[in-house]
Amino acid sequence: MTVAALRHVEVDYSGRGRVLGPFDLAVEAGEIVALVGPSGCGKSTALRLLAGLEAPNRGEVVRTAGPGQTAVVFQSPTLTPWGAVIDNVALPLILGGATRKAAHAQAAAALSRVRLIGVERSKPAQLSGGMAMRVSLARALVTEPRLLMLDEPFAALDEITRRALADDIHVLWHASKPAVVFVTHNVEEAVYMASRVVVMTPGPGRVALDLAVEGPLPRPDGFRTSALFRETVETVSGALQRAMEAAA
Repeated sequence: MTVAALRHVEVDYSGRGRVLGPFDLAVEAGEIVALVGPSGCGKSTALRLLAGLEAPNRGEVVRTAGPGQTAVVFQSPTLTPWGAVIDNVALPLILGGATRKAAHAQAAAALSRVRLIGVERSKPAQLSGGMAMRVSLARALVTEPRLLMLDEPFAALDEITRRALADDIHVLWHASKPAVVFVTHNVEEAVYMASRVVVMTPGPGRVALDLAVEGPLPRPDGFRTSALFRETVETVSGALQRAMEAAA
């Protein structure tokens, strides 16, 4: 079942001209799709279209996820600095009409899922970058979304934290199998995270390659050193390089 789709969309920005398209993409229930490409190719624009945060100038956006069934995690955790962790995570539920008591109970459960215990009353400024991103993930997951959008969520984190969070996201995904769209410029990260990698051309972004990634999710130990992983990384890297050379 298609959860969201872009059909021949084009996006123009004032002063920049066309930044995306024509671009087509369908996201099916339960799959993890990584969008990878150079800076300025329209990856984040495509994500915002899928999330319903922006409308195309031309083309069609199809969304079957209903109100409250889409969640977005941005590169910055975007937590309210004056609110405690528990209040930040509970916010989508409270805005949806839940009581404070019920929302806090669900928020505490979501924090437990992302392995954050004992920080409920902490303020965001007291957290490390990795902890703040886990809070942002808990807030996204607390509504049990059908469509989860991740816009370069690891970009500001160190490599060890990035890898740990990648595995955490796989475990969280496995529990409820939402459709996931993951935006990154890192080819290895895209191949590790996704069941499908879409390579985009330099802006205005188009599809250069749409590739299914073999192997189980969550990834088994040693997957990054397997021949399958290395071969897939080389395939994706080659497609990206060719797309960039063609645009030069």
